[in-house]
Amino acid sequence: MYVFDYEACLQACARGDQRALRQLYEQDSSRLLGVALRIARDKSLAEDIVHDAFIKIWRGAGSFDPSRGSARGWVFSVTRHLALNVVRNHYREVPLGEEHEQVAATETFEFSARAGQVHTCLEQLDPARRTCILHAYVDGYSHSEIARKLDTPLGTVKAWIKRSLAALRECMA
Repeated sequence: MYVFDYEACLQACARGDQRALRQLYEQDSSRLLGVALRIARDKSLAEDIVHDAFIKIWRGAGSFDPSRGSARGWVFSVTRHLALNVVRNHYREVPLGEEHEQVAATETFEFSARAGQVHTCLEQLDPARRTCILHAYVDGYSHSEIARKLDTPLGTVKAWIKRSLAALRECMA
């Protein structure tokens, strides 16, 4: 009986072995599509999620830590978290009808002014805290991914983000 070695596959991906990524795709793409489909409930969106998950797996294979769990679990976790983030962000979008088109020009000016204010407020944050905020809200990293990336304790990252958001809210008021 053949047993697929996920850990060796991720190590090979981390070394840039494209064949390993292809093998992983052949091994689990249909199951990962099932995971994404259960969460997204839309086939084309689920396919996009799986595509993005494989890119993230390819780029992040070197960050897999076998002491924190199985390689297969990590692959499925990457896909699941990506699907949840896509769905969460999708529900945040507010479709606008024709009645909102006239307001759009005025709001565009206000948005541009607020964007400049956001930039100014971000610049006032400590660089490490600003980096945490940008990783969380621009790059879409989880708190634990940010902690690993910055080699900073998870609790510290969470506290920085919480305090930085409070400082940004105060600055924007």
